[in-house]
Amino acid sequence: MSLRIGIDIGGTFTDLVAIAADGGVTTHKTLSTPPDYGDGIIEGLRVLLADQPGPVVDVLHATTVGSNTVLQASGAKTALITTRGFRDILEIRDLRMPVLYDIGWSKPRALVERRLRLEVTEKVRPDGSIAIPLDAASLEPVLAMLRAERVVSVAICLLHSYANPAHEQAVARAVHQALPDIAISVSSDILPEIKEYPRTSTTVINAYVQPTVRAYITALDARLRALGIAAPLQLMQSNGGLASASFAADCPAHIIESGPAAGVVGAAGLARRLGEARIITFDMGGTTAKAGLVENGEVLRTEAIEVGGGVMAGSRLLVGAGYMLKLPAIDLAEVGAGGGSICRLDSAGAPKVGPESAGAMPGPVCYGRGGTAPTITDCNLVLGYLDPGGLTGGSMRLDLDAARAAVGQQLGEPLRLSIEAAAFGMLRLASATMMRAIRAVSVERGRDPRQFSLLAFGGNGPLFAAGLAAELGIGRIIIPPLPGVFSAFGLLVAEAEHHGRQTIRVRLDQAEPGRIGRILDDLTEAAAQRLSRDGFAPDRHRFQRAAAARYAGQSSEIEVALPDGAITPATIAARFADEHQTTYGFRAPAGEPVELVGLSVMARGLSEQPRLPGRIPPFSQAVPASRRIWLPDGGWVETLVTDRAGLTKPTAGPLIVQEYDATCLVPRGMTASVDDFGNIRLRLG
Repeated sequence: MSLRIGIDIGGTFTDLVAIAADGGVTTHKTLSTPPDYGDGIIEGLRVLLADQPGPVVDVLHATTVGSNTVLQASGAKTALITTRGFRDILEIRDLRMPVLYDIGWSKPRALVERRLRLEVTEKVRPDGSIAIPLDAASLEPVLAMLRAERVVSVAICLLHSYANPAHEQAVARAVHQALPDIAISVSSDILPEIKEYPRTSTTVINAYVQPTVRAYITALDARLRALGIAAPLQLMQSNGGLASASFAADCPAHIIESGPAAGVVGAAGLARRLGEARIITFDMGGTTAKAGLVENGEVLRTEAIEVGGGVMAGSRLLVGAGYMLKLPAIDLAEVGAGGGSICRLDSAGAPKVGPESAGAMPGPVCYGRGGTAPTITDCNLVLGYLDPGGLTGGSMRLDLDAARAAVGQQLGEPLRLSIEAAAFGMLRLASATMMRAIRAVSVERGRDPRQFSLLAFGGNGPLFAAGLAAELGIGRIIIPPLPGVFSAFGLLVAEAEHHGRQTIRVRLDQAEPGRIGRILDDLTEAAAQRLSRDGFAPDRHRFQRAAAARYAGQSSEIEVALPDGAITPATIAARFADEHQTTYGFRAPAGEPVELVGLSVMARGLSEQPRLPGRIPPFSQAVPASRRIWLPDGGWVETLVTDRAGLTKPTAGPLIVQEYDATCLVPRGMTASVDDFGNIRLRLG
């Protein structure tokens, strides 16, 4: 029976999910294996295929290789070729900084050192006309420098090339002829949009990670073939769509944040299946916690993210710590609070959680792999929320005594608290951090979280979901099937997607309607051709159009969805005003000019078979009948423990639902039940 396999690499675990043609689901969870994550993938596949043999027709992968390359500053030796006078755009940036009033803050070092930022003589005007022709003689020292320095990858980003790419294409041809083995990234191919810093930064990131990502994809593809898997490898893009391995290797900037995107895509598919119009996703793994938003079955996307700046503080305003990547991506707020996050006291004796993580090696103290600092997982174990018999179905036993000793000595004694009170305090502190992420994707976008359901997944999400929902006033909680491997499951729900964009800067009250329509038609045709090359018949093509607009004089824009059919400037202006009202709580008076900044088309290739099974029946597994857990309002309480299959009727908390890949804590005042799809539903009362 044929299989579709999703593989998601996290900071602590590598998750694998296989769905058979009959809808049967098999999962496997194994520790990640840095520095070569391929080792963990292949070992996990061997175990998975031994349990569920069959021909593999899809291998879908979410990887952190691109983002890790930037975080670890381990990318290829990269050069930048730009217009004379613009070599320092990477240093000037956009003047944003993540910490206000800190004169000691230093911006991150540019990914290309200054001596490898090379200039050529040329100039294109904003309208695409040529002000200064490309001087071929100015290219000669550039090529000589690339050769002498043994540069591995080069980014080409010339002034206003989004309006006329002729000079960039000529430079790229010259570099390829002189150095045929060098990797080349051209800004008019990667990001043909206005604004020099975002375009330059995005192109440089693509060039910096391309050799590493290409080598990883090539090696993994070969290892899959050696394992007998002939199915094409596809990768999750940051925008939530799937891409071929060849596209990901050529344009790795599109897969920088592929891992976090997969879970939100799965949540969107599940929301459509359940008829849930508003969902906040909460994904808490071993290293970080991430929140996203799904409205009417569609994920919310952002037009730019930062890479390499560490986890966010949960605010949309404090940016600038990383490198600008201006490509469509699922809008996520991320904080450094996961199961492996280290709990400690700072130099002033104040308790802190994360963002440092124990990761997979050595991991939490209770893993017995050499970890010495207590983590969130150790605190959960101390309070009885986790089974000392082990994670992942008992294959990884946990050392309760070691966890209690670490929490007591490093947290309880200095704070003059009991072990239980110290552990619970750290969980409360972690929850406060995670609430900032949820507010960032809801309140800061003009959405009231009380009007949403909370969909919690990840290895630790179900443990914290009830407490977070209570604090935020959310009355409905959904714990999906396979919560601990839900991001890998989300890969199997995703469809192939391609995104096309074009800059057009014009006031809408002065715009030519026909020009807007022509640009949208051209973008749609280009996207359709890419889907056809990927093997999708025209009747499987779906398109979503959007416009980026702002009030004249504003420095940032809002993207708004456009309806099918003919588009007029008035349509765009009206939709922009509505979204501005939703996001910021006001709209300008009638007649205030609105400026169109860009148009975009998302093309989605629909598979012939449904991606989401009709139902995922709960798995049965052996669990203890009860366990003592510590509650802040009652101390140690003997509490019922069940697996999801045993939750045959609504059951009031306190309750522990223990599964292979995650544990759900149901506190007092909440009731748990399983719906027709197989989700756990938590409700107040």
